[in-house]
Amino acid sequence: MRFTALYPLHHPVYSPEILDPGYVRDFARTAEAARFDAIALTEHPAPSTRWRQAGGHDALDVFTMLGFCAAVTSHITLLPYVLVPAFRSAVMGAKQIATLDVLSGGRVIVPVGTGYLRTEASALGMPFEERNELLDEAIDVWRTVWSGQPVSVSGRHFDAPGITVRPRPVQTPHPPIWVGGNSARARQRVADYGQGWTPILCGAELARTTRTAPIPDLADLAVKVADLRRRLAEAGRDPGSVAVQLQGGGGRVLEERSSFDSYRAWLDEVEAAGVTQLVVEIPATGAARGIEALQEYGQQVIAARR
Repeated sequence: MRFTALYPLHHPVYSPEILDPGYVRDFARTAEAARFDAIALTEHPAPSTRWRQAGGHDALDVFTMLGFCAAVTSHITLLPYVLVPAFRSAVMGAKQIATLDVLSGGRVIVPVGTGYLRTEASALGMPFEERNELLDEAIDVWRTVWSGQPVSVSGRHFDAPGITVRPRPVQTPHPPIWVGGNSARARQRVADYGQGWTPILCGAELARTTRTAPIPDLADLAVKVADLRRRLAEAGRDPGSVAVQLQGGGGRVLEERSSFDSYRAWLDEVEAAGVTQLVVEIPATGAARGIEALQEYGQQVIAARR
């Protein structure tokens, strides 16, 4: 089991201390020292005020933030979680990801999604009804331009004849692409081109909000993981080579409990359902509590599973 520390800006209410550059540095270094495998940051460049007031959250720019984290760490993986490729030009997205991969020494994983806020898509010039097609198009463009060779690429809203995008990413053939979302279509994307799937445990109400399928419990998740493995096998791929990262369920244990006994038992159930990596939500109540939570989780959970 691997573990991802989710930067606490995903909380609707947070302490202003967590925006201090010194805290960002300390968070990244502490997560690495606690043996977290990755740091993740959510992407919401232009969420609507209505969504924010209904329980949404703020966000930093993922590439600026993760570049900062790369500079103050040495081996922890960096995840924009999840990146919506159609929020930016596909060619520009390829350049940003390649730059982060080069400057981090090959430590980038790229979970992607279609986006679910119509107003945010409009603010960023993304035709919302084309979000599925634009996601698949962007992945195809990325993989083409990451060759570092002269190429010509075009899409629904751009044309790039005869371009060369260098330097190419450090990782070969490219940084791993994970697919976010609970739907069968998301799992098929993993089978088609992904190296990981990153679902979220959620009931019907949250699923409607995020425009995905509900996965209410671990039993249902296990069924979906079996479906993913079937699709991978049909595509001639090794199901064991694909990561499954989960968010939800016991993710907020650090805010609610002082004992990890039942949590560790729950982790066994998570692993049995086919999960290989878990998103851990860090408290946002203050700088000291966030650092303490990272250290506590490392000592109580990660150390026991290494």
